[in-house]
This record gives sequence, C-alpha cells and structure tokens, in this order.
Amino acid sequence: MKSTIVLILFFALSVSSLFARQITVHSPNKKIVVSLACRQKGDNGEWYMKVSFNNNGKTTEVIPAIDLGLLRSDQDFSKELKFVKAGKPLLINEQYTAVHGKRSICSNSANETVIVFENRQKNKMNVIIRAYNDGVAFRYEFPGKQGTFIIKDELTAYTIPAETMRWMEKWNTANERPYSAMSNENILSQDWCYPALFNTHDKSCWFLLHEADVNSSYCGSKLTNAAHPSSYKIAFPDARDGNGLGASQPTVTLPWKSPWRVIIMGDLPDVVASTLVDDVSAPSVIKNTTWIKPGPVSWNYWSSNHGTKDYKIVCDFADLAARMNWPYTLLDWEWDAMGNGGQLEDAARYIRSKGIKPLIWYNSGGKHTNVRATPRDRMLTHESRTEEFARLKKMGFAGVKIDFFESEKQEMIKYYLDILEDAAKAEMMVYFHGCLVPRGWARTYPNLMTYEAVMGAEWYNNIPDFTMMAPAHNATLPFTRNVVGSMDYTPVTFTNSQYPHITSYGHELALSVVFESGFQHMADRPEGYDDLPDAARTFLKQVPNAWDDTRLVDGYPGLDVVMARRKGSSWYIGGINAERKEKKKNIQLDFLPEGIKFRLVLITDGQHDKSFATRYMVVDKSDTVEVKLLRCGGFAGYLTPM
Repeated sequence: MKSTIVLILFFALSVSSLFARQITVHSPNKKIVVSLACRQKGDNGEWYMKVSFNNNGKTTEVIPAIDLGLLRSDQDFSKELKFVKAGKPLLINEQYTAVHGKRSICSNSANETVIVFENRQKNKMNVIIRAYNDGVAFRYEFPGKQGTFIIKDELTAYTIPAETMRWMEKWNTANERPYSAMSNENILSQDWCYPALFNTHDKSCWFLLHEADVNSSYCGSKLTNAAHPSSYKIAFPDARDGNGLGASQPTVTLPWKSPWRVIIMGDLPDVVASTLVDDVSAPSVIKNTTWIKPGPVSWNYWSSNHGTKDYKIVCDFADLAARMNWPYTLLDWEWDAMGNGGQLEDAARYIRSKGIKPLIWYNSGGKHTNVRATPRDRMLTHESRTEEFARLKKMGFAGVKIDFFESEKQEMIKYYLDILEDAAKAEMMVYFHGCLVPRGWARTYPNLMTYEAVMGAEWYNNIPDFTMMAPAHNATLPFTRNVVGSMDYTPVTFTNSQYPHITSYGHELALSVVFESGFQHMADRPEGYDDLPDAARTFLKQVPNAWDDTRLVDGYPGLDVVMARRKGSSWYIGGINAERKEKKKNIQLDFLPEGIKFRLVLITDGQHDKSFATRYMVVDKSDTVEVKLLRCGGFAGYLTPM
C-alpha cells in the first residue's frame, strides 16, 4: 500500500483585529468553515471553535461552540491560554489505497492550520485544525521534547442546540445497544457511545461526531452530557471498566499528539460515503498486503450456539461455504472441546480439502474479563501470540476472532494494537468482537478485517425485544455505526434462531449490500441458503464485501435506506424498509456512468415476506426503477455493463 503526502502552501487564513482575534479555516470547497475565538475578547483566556456549513448559498451555524483545553497533572492548558501564533496554512493532499471498506481509492485532502498557545507557565500547547470537504478534524499537541504526565481531563465539549435532531447509543463497553432518536425535551442526559449522528433544525446539514487515530499514547473516549443536556463533553473510560484493571486517565510522554476529534459533515449521502475516520489515521504499516483477502464467511454459532463442539456441524458449514463460493468458515467458541468424529486438526484438514480457509475464535483473556470460555490466555502476551499464530499457520488458518475486551482504557488500546502488530508479522487477519467501535485502525493495519461493536443478529439469540426493534435498528446503522468502519452484524438470516424475524426475506438479502464488513459472516444455517430460489442464492454467491465505491441512494435513519456499491464495473444495490407498512420507492440510477447500458437483475419482496420476485431489465443512468417493499421488507439487485 503506497501513499504520498503533498503539503502545499495556500492562503485561507483570516485574522481580525488583535483585540478580538478570530481565526478561520475553510474546507477546499468553501462549504465548511471552522472559526476559533477567545471568550474574553482578547488574546488570553478560554478558547473555543464553532463550525458553519454553507448549503446552496445558505449558511447554517452547525455547532455554535466546541470548548477546548486539557488538564495535565502538572499544569492547566484551558483557562488562561495566550494566543502565540497561527502557523503557515497548509493543503493536505494525500491519496491512498484501501484493501477493504466502502471505497478502494481514498483521498485525504484538507486545509490545515496549527494554532500555538501558551499557558501561564509559558508552556506550549498546539491545536491542529483541518477542514475537509466532508468534515472537520482537530487534535491537541504538546510539542515539548521531554516529560511524562497524566492527562487529568480533556475539556473538549460540543455545544449542540436542543432543536438539533440526534441519534445516539447509550454507553456500554461492548457498543451493543440500539440508537435513540431525540431532540428538545426528549434529550436524555448520560454517557454515550461513538459515533453520534445529528441533523440541524433547518435540515440543511447532517454531522457525525467520532474520534480517530487513537493509539497507545491515549485512551479511547466517549461523550457525556450528564452535566448539561446541550453540551457533549469528551469523557475518559469509567474506572470500573475491564474489572477495574488499568488507569482511566491516560499517561502521555512528550512530544505528544492526541487522537483526532472528527466531525463528518454534509448532506446525508456525504456522511454515509465518508472515509474521514480512516483518512486522518496513520498510513499502513504493512508493505505487502497481497495476503489480506476480504470475503464472506459461513458461521455456525447463530443457528447452533454450541456448533463448533460438533465436528460434523463444522464440516456442514465448510460444505456450505464451498457451495456458496465463500472463501472462509469460522470455528467459534468451544473448538477446543470438539468431538463427534474429529478435533481441531481434523476440522482444519477437512475445511482446507474443500478449498476453504478456516478462521478461529479466542477469548481475549486476562483479568479484564470474567468470561471463562477457553482458550483464555493465548492472545494475552507477545510470546503466547506468536507461538499460537505459528501453530495456526501450520494448520492453514487465515485469521482469528478475538472476543471480550470490555474496556477502552489506555492499557487496553495498547493490547489491541499489539495484537494487530503481531498478527501482521504472522500474516494473520484479525476480527475484534465484544470490542470498541472502529477508530481508523483498518488503515494502519489493513489485516484488521472487521469489528463487532454493534447490536447485531446475535441478539435474536439473546432477547425477545430484538425481533420488533430490528427493522428500525437495521435502517439506522448505515447512517451511524457503519459509517466509521467495518461492522460485523452477522446478517442475512432467513430461518429463525431462538426468537423470530419480522423482516422479510428481501430485507435480509439486502443486508449483504446495505452493511459493509471486511469479513461478512453469513449467519444462517445451511438449509437457510440451500432452500433459496436460484436468483437469491446466485446473488449471495457473487456479492462482494470489499468495495470500490459507495453511494447512499435514498433513506432516512430508522425509516428506510437504499445503498449502491460498486465493485469493478458492476454495481450492487440493496434497500430495506423499517416501517410496518408497505411502500414504493423510485430508485434513481443516476450513480451509473454516462453512456453505458446495464443489465439489472432485481430481486424484490414477493407476495409475502418469505417469498421473492425477480425482474430482469436493461437500464442506464437516466432510468428510474419502481420497487415495492413489504412492511419491514427489502430488495437487492446487481447491474452489469452490457
């Protein structure tokens, strides 16, 4: 993976009088403006930013204030900050290639300004601000040459007007709760997960709050409005997370830079298509990525929670992967207790004999989790990891699923990254489960194929409530969680697990396109796929899960979504309806290239929720296709150039 960074001087910095200094940074397309100002109307005091968005000539103040500052164990870098200077403005212009994700060719292009402040003790703190066409990113920097300190608090806080609509997930260490839609008097005050989605009162701008490029020099953070409902402050992990193991407040060694605070911004298609979280993150440390292969995975846990204990079930799912042209099958927990005809080595041989590569589950182990499922300790240290990876390579395993992290403290962030580093050296792909939301690591370590960090289809096993909440939840995730990185929801289930679906077969088929994941775990039992009609089964045999382009065609959080994704010269579309009423959608095909005819195979809801109807047609960029969706229904299709 190659990337080049070109830093070009440009002149987009405006500074008003010294008495009321205001620094502004514009996005390259001039639609986004970040302004930095002092509350005390001078050059010394408390500083904040505000963000505005210009939509077709109408300017909206999207975030009226973002408070800035850090409290270090030795000094305060918040209340009496003196403006020293604004560095020379730069144009960041970087192109890079992604191995998997929503787009293969990505661009990191922004206008950047570094603001230098000085506190009462004459020590420096910089604020680095970037304005992108699809958002804003900023971070703190201590440029000092030496010293180790504790960050006691980060004072970054986003002021969001009450009338702004928001979709947010209550904080939990596994990031596995539904999103709540709120505004005005319905706003709850508590701790919140990333990412958080907002829509301004005038509907002109959507924005998503997140963080990126978190590394072992800091902890993961969350948002809290517990002190004031309209102010979402950065908060460090709870001391009780991970069984109380590790410090909540991060320790930093100078020179130091914080993670990026990221605001993805624009209209709703801009937000959904954005790769900003990856764009601002560190480039790949893996030079040769040819061994990293995204693809669908057959998975036995959803239909049989103890399936991997049974050698014959493991073989059945290897056979399923072979029939469906999926490159992987996953051996989930209890593989070390496998019986009924074979053990791990036998299963690995059988899977490989079918031309399929096995993946395998591990408990993250350690004192941070009380889950006793074994093996517990084989990923815990560098020595045990390298030994286990070598053993797995000999048996033909291609990757590992590692579960139960339960903390985003600095110590745990280091553990995640150490796993990725050792796995990369062993050429092993990684899937994190029971984990944090993506922070841009898939760019730095493209062997990180996906994360769970979502309330997914596994919850059909856990609670009866998921049956009724799933349709709206499914139609919210493409605008929230899945924007910021791969999401293993374990989708496309037609039969029932412990609790039933109310989503249609068309809805479930569509999830293979609507949701993006470097490893897409197809969760149903073999007969769930074998009993499909030819068109639907053929679709699942060929649908990619690493994309060259992604477009939101239509949709609104919690109601419906229509997504188009391109692989090579072919396009795949998927749409779902979350409402308990039928609806018709007119799908505009203006995402297609000019002057080319495409053959469209469209698989829609049939007469009832467990049936399909298939249409074949020739279309081009100018066409609109009408699709009928049942209540909680859906459709999928693919377009190949003629």
